[in-house]
Amino acid sequence: MQLTRLEHFATLAAFSDWLKKPLAWVGAFDFPFGLPRELVQTLGWPTDWAACMTHYTSLSRDHIRLAFAAFCNARPVGGKFAHRATDGPAGSSPSMKWVNPPVAFMLHAGVPLLLQAGVTLPGLHAGNHQKIALEAYPGMLAREVLGQRSYKADDKARQTPERLIARKDLITALEQGNTRLGLRLKLSHAQRDALVDDARGDALDAALCLIQAAWAQTQHDAGAALYGLPIDLDPLEGWIVSA
Repeated sequence: MQLTRLEHFATLAAFSDWLKKPLAWVGAFDFPFGLPRELVQTLGWPTDWAACMTHYTSLSRDHIRLAFAAFCNARPVGGKFAHRATDGPAGSSPSMKWVNPPVAFMLHAGVPLLLQAGVTLPGLHAGNHQKIALEAYPGMLAREVLGQRSYKADDKARQTPERLIARKDLITALEQGNTRLGLRLKLSHAQRDALVDDARGDALDAALCLIQAAWAQTQHDAGAALYGLPIDLDPLEGWIVSA
């Protein structure tokens, strides 16, 4: 599997424009596609995925923050957040988190762009079958190689030599195919340098998502339904590919 190029989008509008181009692709996107069923039912929101997303994305972020905080405040310590079924095997943050990381707002911003582009989200929404969008989580694949070692940081003061070494180790493992997905990432020297030098980890995370998308394509080519997602996935919550 070869990385041909990295594309950068400075705005959501630019990203949206790219999604709408008449291209065929299987893509893996690093934001949640669904909310926990327990949360949705407790809040009395629609339990049909499309209706739930229409309702959710119509709300302001302040409204979402207050609703989710009230939900958490009514629950015992240690169980404040509701989780999706995929969170356990993926090791992912609950999709209702609005801070550290604010994945609830990433969902709020990202899912409408996918729907506006008319894509298919396997197990959740039927659209253009030339554009297949899958939920990914690069941290899941990174942890296979690095364990709890951190490889990125937004804060420049935390962009340490140890994280640089971790990125190099992770890239070497991906090039050698040393993950359970068994795919080798082919990079040019310049691309390898670009992944290493991006201390925020955005470029490397994109490469990790690429591997998850490629794995999903191999599952589809082998006849697996839903691009390797569980056939019994919750059609409200969704699932992280390869979890």
